[in-house]
Amino acid sequence: MKRIAYLSPLALAAACCCTAVYAQSAEPTLKPIEVPAHYDNAVGTSDAASQGSIRAELLKNKPALRPGEVLEFVPGMVVTQHSGDGKANQYFLRGFNLDHGTDFATTINGLPVNMPTHAHGHGYTDINFLIPELVERIDYRKGPYFATHGDFAAAGAADILYRTQLAPIASLELGARGYRRGLVAGSGLVGGGLKLLGALELSHNDGPWALKENFNKTNAVVTLSDGNAANGWNVSFMDYRARWRSTDQIPERLIGQPFTGGTSTGIFDRFDAIDTSNGGRTQRSSLSGQWRRSGQGMRDEVSLYAMRYSLDLYSNFTYFTKGAGGDQFLQKDARTVYGGSASRTFAHSLAGKDSSTQFGAQLRHDRIRVGLFDTEQRNITNTTRDDSVRQTQTGLFAENSTQWLPMVRTVAGIRWDGLQTNVNSLSLAANSGKASDSQISPKFSVILGPFNKTEFFFNAGKGFHSNDARGTTITTDPATGLPADRVPGLAASHGIEIGARTEAINGLQSSIALWRLNADSELVYVGDAGATEAGEASKRYGIEFNNRYTPMPWLIFDADFAWTHARFANGDFVDNSVDRVASFSATVKRNGWSATLATRYIGSGPLEATNTVRSRPSITTNLRLGYQMSKQVEFGLDVFNLFNRRNDDIQYFYESQLPGEAAPVADRHIHPGEPRSLRLSMKVNF
Repeated sequence: MKRIAYLSPLALAAACCCTAVYAQSAEPTLKPIEVPAHYDNAVGTSDAASQGSIRAELLKNKPALRPGEVLEFVPGMVVTQHSGDGKANQYFLRGFNLDHGTDFATTINGLPVNMPTHAHGHGYTDINFLIPELVERIDYRKGPYFATHGDFAAAGAADILYRTQLAPIASLELGARGYRRGLVAGSGLVGGGLKLLGALELSHNDGPWALKENFNKTNAVVTLSDGNAANGWNVSFMDYRARWRSTDQIPERLIGQPFTGGTSTGIFDRFDAIDTSNGGRTQRSSLSGQWRRSGQGMRDEVSLYAMRYSLDLYSNFTYFTKGAGGDQFLQKDARTVYGGSASRTFAHSLAGKDSSTQFGAQLRHDRIRVGLFDTEQRNITNTTRDDSVRQTQTGLFAENSTQWLPMVRTVAGIRWDGLQTNVNSLSLAANSGKASDSQISPKFSVILGPFNKTEFFFNAGKGFHSNDARGTTITTDPATGLPADRVPGLAASHGIEIGARTEAINGLQSSIALWRLNADSELVYVGDAGATEAGEASKRYGIEFNNRYTPMPWLIFDADFAWTHARFANGDFVDNSVDRVASFSATVKRNGWSATLATRYIGSGPLEATNTVRSRPSITTNLRLGYQMSKQVEFGLDVFNLFNRRNDDIQYFYESQLPGEAAPVADRHIHPGEPRSLRLSMKVNF
C-alpha cells in the first residue's frame, strides 16, 4: 500500500496566505437554538419539514458499520453496499435508487463529494474518507426547494461540517474478521494564536467473505484556522488512500449448489466469490478553505478548493457471457478538480418588513481522464472507451427571506446553472465534441407559525441533475458500434411539499411531510456498457413521519417512517426503488453508562419494470454499549446485526452466465449483509 503524503504546518500556512476560502451560507438574522435530543430541528429553525441538522452526539451514540452509514442518520435515507468497502455505497431516498449518489448532493468540510462523468456512475459519492470523530454536524435538506444547492440535489443534499477544534484523543477499535482501526486526533495553538487540528486514521478489514477483503485505508486531515464561525477562516488539507479486494453480488441460483471455481471448492456459499481478482484502489487529496466575515447586518463567505482524485475499479457482474475469459472490466478515473463559491447575505427592509437576501456564485471545473476496459485477472484485453473530458459547471443564485407577519414568512429563490462539456474520445473520434446546456430554477416556500408550538410549510421548486458529459457528444455506442442518441446536459425535476412540525407535546418533536417529485428523465450512464441510456420521465410521491422523544434527560427515542410511490411516466415500475423505510432507536445514558439499540427496516421494491420480481424486505438491529470509566478513558462495544438475520445488502435482477450454462440466465443477484459481528473500542481523552 502506498504511504500517505503529509503537508507540513509551514506549507499549510503558506497555502493559507495564497488561498481564498468559504463556509456554508447562513442568514445573519438566524441564531443557534439548543434543543434536546440529537437533532437541531426545533420549531423556528428551518424552511421545510424535511430539513434539519444532526449533531455530533448522534454519531457518538449510534453504531455505524461503515463511514458511509452516517448518511443513514438523515431520516428516510438507506445506505447499503454491493461490493468492497473501498467503493462508494449505494444510497436510497424518496423512491430513488440513487446508485452511488446521483440526485443527492453531498459535501464534506466544504468539498463537493459527487463526481460528475465518473467511470463507475455519474454523481459517484464515495465518503469513505469521512472521519466521524471530526464531524461537528450534518445539515440536510430534501427536495429541490433551496437556491443554494444545484446539481445532484433534486432528491436532497447533506453538508457534513468538520470541527476546527478538538480535545486530543487516541482511539483503538478491534473487531471480528480482521477489523482494526486506529485514530489519533486533536488540536492546539500555534504561532500567533492560530488553531491547528490534525487527525490520522489507519484501518484494516477482511469481512466475512471467503475472499478476504484485505481492505486497507490511510486517512489524514490537517486544518489551520483562526477566528470563529462568524468571523474567521480555515484551511484544510485532506488525503485518503484505500486498496481492497471485493466480492461482488452473486446469483441466487448458485447458492447451495455444487460449484468448483472462485473461492468455492464444493458447495457455493453466500459469502463465496466467483471472480477472485475483483477489487480496486482509490486516492483523494484536497486543499480547501473557508473565509467568513459578519457585521452590521451583513455576512460574506468565500470558498476555494483544489482536488486530485483517482480510482481503478475491477468488477465482474455477469461472469462468463463473453466466453471462458470472463466478463471482468476495469473502470478507470483520474481527475483534477478546481472550484469555489462566494456569497453575500444582508439584512434589510422590504415593504417595511424584516427581510434578508443572499446572492451567490459557484464554479466547478473537472479535468478528467475516464476509461472502460475489458480485463482478465486485472490484465487489459480490450478498450471499450477512453476519453479525455473537460467540463465546467457554473451557478448563480439569489434567495430572499421576509417576515411578512409575526406568523407568516416566505423564502423565494432562483438559480441559473450552466454546463459546458468538451469530450475528446481517444478510442472513437466520432464521439468527440463540445456541448452546453443551461437551466433557470425558481424556488418558493411559505412558513406559517408557530401556532401553539406548531408550524406549517409549503415548498415548491425546480431542480436538476447533470448528465455524463460523454452522453452529450456521443454518436456511436462504443460497445455495439450502433448509432446512439445524444442526451441533454441537464435533466430537470419539479417538486412540491406540504409539511408540519410540532413540539406541542412536551419533550416530543414530530414532523410530517407529503411530497411529490417529477423528473423529466431518469438519464444515467451505464458504466459496464460504456454508453448513456435515456430513461423515461418519472413521477414519485410519498409521506415521511419523523419523531424525537425525550421523556427524561437520560432517555431518548427516535422513530422515522417513510413511504414512497415511484413510477415511470409510462406506468412502469422504477427498478430498485424502495417503497417503505423505517428506523427506530432508543438511547439510555446513566452513571457513565450508555446504550443504544437501533433497528432499520427496508421494505420490498420492484427489481424490474413489470413488478413481477420484487426484493425481499430486511430488518437489521445494531447495539452500542459504552462506559466512561473516567474523564480520560472510554470503552465501547458495537454489535452489528444483533440477531444474526440473513439479510441482503442489495438485490438486483438481470442476466448472467455461469460455466456450464449454454446462455445467460435471468436471475436475482444478491450481495449478502454481514452476519453478527462485534467491535470493541477504547478512547483516551488527553
